[in-house]
Amino acid sequence: MQTQKPSVSLIRATSYEREALRESLVILLEPFGGIAAFVKKGDRVLLKPNLLTGTRPGKECITRAELVYEVAKMVIEVGGKPFLGDSPAFGSAKGVAVANGYLPILEELNLPIIDFHGQRYQTISENFNHLRLSKEAMEADVVINLPKVKSHMQLTLTLGVKNLFGCVPGKMKAWWHMEAGKDANRFGEMLVETARAINPNLTILDGIIGHEGNGPSNGEPRQLGILAAASDIFALDRAMVEILNVPPEQVPTVAASQRLGVCPELAAIEFPHLNPDLLKIQDWRLPDKLMPIDFGMPRVIKSTFKHLYTRFIKEPMSVYGRE
Repeated sequence: MQTQKPSVSLIRATSYEREALRESLVILLEPFGGIAAFVKKGDRVLLKPNLLTGTRPGKECITRAELVYEVAKMVIEVGGKPFLGDSPAFGSAKGVAVANGYLPILEELNLPIIDFHGQRYQTISENFNHLRLSKEAMEADVVINLPKVKSHMQLTLTLGVKNLFGCVPGKMKAWWHMEAGKDANRFGEMLVETARAINPNLTILDGIIGHEGNGPSNGEPRQLGILAAASDIFALDRAMVEILNVPPEQVPTVAASQRLGVCPELAAIEFPHLNPDLLKIQDWRLPDKLMPIDFGMPRVIKSTFKHLYTRFIKEPMSVYGRE
C-alpha cells in the first residue's frame, strides 16, 4: 500500500500588511485545499502562537499579531470558532499578547485568549509514558500551530516542534528542564513526544521576519521573507533547518525526530511551491554559545518567583497605568 508523501508548502512573503499577507496565506495553503481542508463548521480551533515574553516588543520574539489575525479570520470564514492559548514563561498569555500589540485583533475578532491548564495524558513513548499537557490543546477539535523562526541559546533553533512546549502548562516546563535537561537527546525526545501527543492539524510558520543570534528573546530581528506550512510538523522543521543551513544533528528536536523515525528524509518530502534550495540562507546567525538546558533548583525557584511577580503584580499594575 502506497502512503502519501508529506508535503511542505514554502513561499516567499515579505509583508505583514493585511491584504498582502492574506494573499500569501491563500497561496501557501492552496496545495492542501485551503483552510477548509482543516477546519469544519463548528470546530473549536486552538491557535497556538509563540507568546514568549512581553518585555521585548518589536524584537520579533513572538508570532506576529498580523499573522494570527489573518489565520483567525480564515477560520471564522469557514465556520470555525478560533481561540488563542499559550503558557508563557513569565506572565499570562493575555499579558504577553497585549504587550505585543494583540489587543486590537482580540477586540476586533472577539477572540478569547486563555492560559493553559494541565492534565496527564498517556503517550506512545515508553520513556515518556505520561506527559502533563494542556487540556485545552488536547481537547480542541483543531490545533493550528503558529511558531516563529528563532535561534535558541539552549536548543540551537526553535521551530514548529519547540513551539508546542508552550502546551506544557505553567511551571511544568521548568520541571522538565530539571528532569530531562541534563541530556539534550532526552530533552529533544520529550519535545518530540509532546508534539506527537498534541498532533497539530496544521503548522504555519512565521518566517517573514525571524529572530537570530542569542534567542529565544535576546537576539535581533532578521528579514527572511518566508512562510511555511505543513500538516506534518516534523517535515516542516526538517525543511527549515535546510533553509537556514543548520545541520539537523545540531538541533535536538530535529535530531530526536530522526532517531525516533518520525522525521522524513528531505528527499521524501514534496514541495508544491518552492524547494528549500531556492530559499537558502547562508549567514543565519546562531547563538554565540549554547547554554545548558537543565535548570537547577535555585533557578527554578527564581523563575517561579519571576513568573508570579509578572503575572500578579507587574501585569495588573501596567493595566492600571493605562486606565
